[in-house]
Formats: sequence, structure tokens, C-alpha cells
Amino acid sequence: MPERSPETNLIDYRAAERLLAARDPRGAVKLLDSVIAVHPENTAARLLRARAFFAAAQLRPAELEFQIVLEREPDNAFAHFALARTLQRASRNDEARRHFRLAAALDPKPEYVAAAGFDDGA
Repeated sequence: MPERSPETNLIDYRAAERLLAARDPRGAVKLLDSVIAVHPENTAARLLRARAFFAAAQLRPAELEFQIVLEREPDNAFAHFALARTLQRASRNDEARRHFRLAAALDPKPEYVAAAGFDDGA
């Protein structure tokens, strides 16, 4: 693979954002793969790739990417919430509940609090 410039990586990242918004998650993943190959520490690119995997119904890769993000940023409420949605979609509700609750504790957005189910007695 030829050497990539920082500008090329940024262009690919922005293009991946647009592809995801345009409902082409597989195209977004393809662009992000090359960005992450050069910058594996880039949490923003990993979070975007996790979202793209989720949108493409590739739940295991999405889960792994969200976990990498959370290893680096354990206080990332969105990553906890998105991981919870991923686990919920995979019918792993007990694991999902933990991450919904962490998301709500870190950031009490109404959507996070509602998903956490604090009022359901579980």
C-alpha cells in the first residue's frame, strides 16, 4: 500500500461520515479500514467504524470496536450506549443493561436514562 498522507486519512474519515449518513455503512467501513490501518490509536475512527458495523448489522465487529473505544475512554457515555444497543440487538440483554446504566450514569440524557430502565426494578 502506498504511503498515505494525513490529508488522505482525513478525507477518507470525512467521506466515511458522509457514507454512513447516506446509509452506506459498508462503504464507510472500507474507507475506515485504511485509516485505522495507519492510525490504530484513532478512537474517533474506531467509533465511527463501530457505528458503521452496527448499521450494517455486523454485530460482533461492532461490539469489538466499541470495546476498544471503551478501553481507551471508559467514560464515553455514547460508546456505552451504542455497545448496549449492539448487545441488545444480539439478544444479550443482561450485558446490555449494564452498559445502558453506565451510559446513563455518565451522561443523564433522557434517551440514556430511559434505556437504562432504572424504574423497571431489574
